[in-house]
Amino acid sequence: MGAVKNKAYRFRIYPNREQEELFARTFGCRRFVYNKILTDRIAYYEETKKTKRITPARYKEAYPWLKEVDSMALINAQLDVESAFGNFRKNPETGFPKYKTKRSARQSYTTNLINGNIRLEDGKLKLPKAGYVRIRQHRSIPEGYRLKSVTVSRDGSGRYYASMLYAYEA
Repeated sequence: MGAVKNKAYRFRIYPNREQEELFARTFGCRRFVYNKILTDRIAYYEETKKTKRITPARYKEAYPWLKEVDSMALINAQLDVESAFGNFRKNPETGFPKYKTKRSARQSYTTNLINGNIRLEDGKLKLPKAGYVRIRQHRSIPEGYRLKSVTVSRDGSGRYYASMLYAYEA
């Protein structure tokens, strides 16, 4: 058996109006959860000098609108905070984790494949909560590649992309 490697394919997607609104809400919720976890971790550390793992589920009761978006996007925001703290601890020159800003031209969120919740079929990409989104698939995915996750992003000019991460044996 060979080593497992990852490869990403990026495709342009064409969401309808409702999907664009869902993506905008998801980008905002992801940013909110990232910043909230960062704030709470800093406060907990200053109080106890210890770190604490905080999950997005803790905020859903106080902020019920977080339930409207894909939960994996919020969990990935939590993992991004943990990764930023880990990088800072290993190498302080990377800088202390920074808050996410609304003004960033590029917005994105990542969702993971669980129980077939993401599929690529017949020129459409099925995403959690969003349903089927039109995709311009300009190349085929080789046989034996297993989908792991999809990152949905919007660039500064309003174009949407799906970056699909696949695992394969080399």
